[in-house]
Amino acid sequence: MKLNPTNRQRLLVIVTAAALLLLVLDRIVFTPLVNTWRARTAEVARLQKNVTEGRGVIARAARTQALWAEMQSQALPKEPAQAEQELISAFDRWGRSSNIELGSIKPQWKRGASARNSQLECRVDASGSVATLSRFLYEVEKSPLALRIDSVELTARDELGQKLTLGLLVSGLRLAPLEGKP
Repeated sequence: MKLNPTNRQRLLVIVTAAALLLLVLDRIVFTPLVNTWRARTAEVARLQKNVTEGRGVIARAARTQALWAEMQSQALPKEPAQAEQELISAFDRWGRSSNIELGSIKPQWKRGASARNSQLECRVDASGSVATLSRFLYEVEKSPLALRIDSVELTARDELGQKLTLGLLVSGLRLAPLEGKP
């Protein structure tokens, strides 16, 4: 089949117009639709993940509440004097059980990270051997009280390192705000 020049030009114009129309449709309709579809698919996957995590939180709610109640019961008492006395007594008890010499215990109240709590920061100086100081640190760590060891300093008091001095900074949590001036 032989096309005459006018029919051939007409066919080329139609094919070019069709190709141009397909290109425009791709840029204006198909590409945005595909991008929207991908975005929605990603959003659905994110929402499904959130729902799964939410169901997990709901399933663990009783356990989480029990752990929070346990943590609250292990916090220092709300009365500041009682909290200080309890922590000092605990250090004394741990010192006696591990055979260390307690030099000093210096408590100091600090405002907590939130307005609903405060911290009792204690600087403890003690001396003993590696074994007795290790036992003391173990007793502090295994305590049910809400304590955090902030820093530990060990210094040798003799040339052989048999007699050591321990500088310990411990923070205890109290679930009550600190009264007085900021």
